[in-house]
Amino acid sequence: MSTASVWPQPAEAAFALAAELGYDGVEVMVWADPVSQDVPALRRLSHRYHVPVLAVHAPCLLITQRVWSPDPVVRLRRSVSAAKALGARTVVLHPPFRWQRRYAERFAALVRALEASSGLAIAVENMFPVRPLGRGRQVQVSAFRPSIDPTDIGLPHYTLDLSHTAAAHMDALEMAKRMGDGLTHIHLADGNGASKDEHLVPGRGSQPCAEVCQQLARNSFRGQVVLEVNTRRARQTDERASMLAEALLFARLHLDLA
Repeated sequence: MSTASVWPQPAEAAFALAAELGYDGVEVMVWADPVSQDVPALRRLSHRYHVPVLAVHAPCLLITQRVWSPDPVVRLRRSVSAAKALGARTVVLHPPFRWQRRYAERFAALVRALEASSGLAIAVENMFPVRPLGRGRQVQVSAFRPSIDPTDIGLPHYTLDLSHTAAAHMDALEMAKRMGDGLTHIHLADGNGASKDEHLVPGRGSQPCAEVCQQLARNSFRGQVVLEVNTRRARQTDERASMLAEALLFARLHLDLA
């Protein structure tokens, strides 16, 4: 379970719910929550709740551009160090923004070098375009260089996010096929094709979540499947727990892990 799944609750709430519901571990989203940036604090939570950290999501959202450092290279290196210190095997990363020209030019080489030196998988995520608001506006603008599709760069490892394929109106199964053997990490969520990033409980939208999971099982997938679900409208803890329990059951059912 991604710690983003309990937002606006802090990271500790994610560890507690993951333990209560029987998740195998968490992916830590590094963002404004101070605990998400604090490796010793995260290690203590992992030990307290007996929930391992399986992945670290680097701080590459627009709202986290100054977490740890304004330099994206420093943020990536810090994410790799945090993952190693926490015993995680994967760092999740977004492609460079269009305005990060120097970072974009060295991005692929940097990712490969850090993978080689750390032994971790740096799994770059598919994204989605921005659709300007307004009647009849069909223009789509990519905020990422060279595109929203990380396979356009050519990288060792990828994260497939099914909420992002929904927002981008992309075929998730085709995207998984393009990622090929490099597909090592899944953000399992759903969406209905809205221009925003919905992160619905899988099965509540239009994405082929079940089919993707079943394909992973058939292919003896050995990567990680992480529930990254939006529960911010939950009115109380029990409602959030119910949503995340439903998401876990869906994943286990279709991955044949129940």
